Amino acid sequence: MRVLGIETSCDETGVAIYDTQKGILSEALYSQVAVHAEYGGVVPELASRDHIRKLVPLMREVFDKAGLAYGDVDGVAYTAGPGLIGALMVGAATGRALGMAWDLPTIGVHHMEGHLLAPMLEEHAPKPPFVALLVSGGHTQLVHVRSLGAYELLGESLDDAAGEAFDKVAKMMDLDYPGGPLVAQLALKGDASRFKFPRPMIDRPGLDMSFSGLKTAVLYAIQDIQKQQGLLHEHDKADIAVAFQQAVVDTLAIKCRRALQQTQLSTLVMAGGVSANLALRDKLAAETAKLRAKVYYPRPEYCTDNGAMIAYAGAQRLAVGQCDDLTLKVKPRWPLSDLPLVVQ
Repeated sequence: MRVLGIETSCDETGVAIYDTQKGILSEALYSQVAVHAEYGGVVPELASRDHIRKLVPLMREVFDKAGLAYGDVDGVAYTAGPGLIGALMVGAATGRALGMAWDLPTIGVHHMEGHLLAPMLEEHAPKPPFVALLVSGGHTQLVHVRSLGAYELLGESLDDAAGEAFDKVAKMMDLDYPGGPLVAQLALKGDASRFKFPRPMIDRPGLDMSFSGLKTAVLYAIQDIQKQQGLLHEHDKADIAVAFQQAVVDTLAIKCRRALQQTQLSTLVMAGGVSANLALRDKLAAETAKLRAKVYYPRPEYCTDNGAMIAYAGAQRLAVGQCDDLTLKVKPRWPLSDLPLVVQ
């Protein structure tokens, strides 16, 4: 089965064709970073308009790369949520229109299920059951994955997502957008002993997280430096970055360890934009090794939003007969637990 995947949930336009026998046949991705950079964040209306401009050219590109004629697929998958409603509508309307024009089944894919399944695209893929850490700009969740579609939320951030906290700390230090990767780069040059920021909620039972207090602690540190010397020097930013990053990494690692112990599982899957963070990867590898467990994550290009993960996730559901009815639906808010089970 070959499936065309379309991702337009936020500020990346991703398209890919996945073959259940051969894997990813072709893919293309366009990032809107330059469009939103001058505003310091994603502008929903601009995001929607840019998806409209880029989606059809990207689809033509992936069909050409794969050596396929237009419509020479067995189904179409698109991101139906969660995400920005205007951006979601672009991909959903396009996907449904292609399905009707080509007489193919279509399916709306949960964006976070796409991330959760992205490690399955690797040669050595994990198999359920496992614990998944979904960590991105919009979500930070720990999920017990019993099987495809059988998801139990174990814990989540009660306020800012980890990726969102990275971006807000970057903004405090006047770094460019998107700031998360820049904070990680600065951290490589910082003195980790200068600042000690809190590890939120690690002294409480349970698996929920919070990053707003950590963000406030960073703000106070910045304000103290500004009072003393008037501005932040590069070394000040680096020292703050490494201390902040370590606090986030430690918090996530502690919660992941608890989740593995609570579920008595030995496999951890990490996905989402922040899963590309090397400090987090190193920490989780060390923590899982102590538990004789193993951590899996996608290659860097599949950590951020992409069409390949949507094509793969859609293929798993289309293969068992799940598909859309004639109603066009998008869900800006959509709990993972609402998804139907996939019975092989």
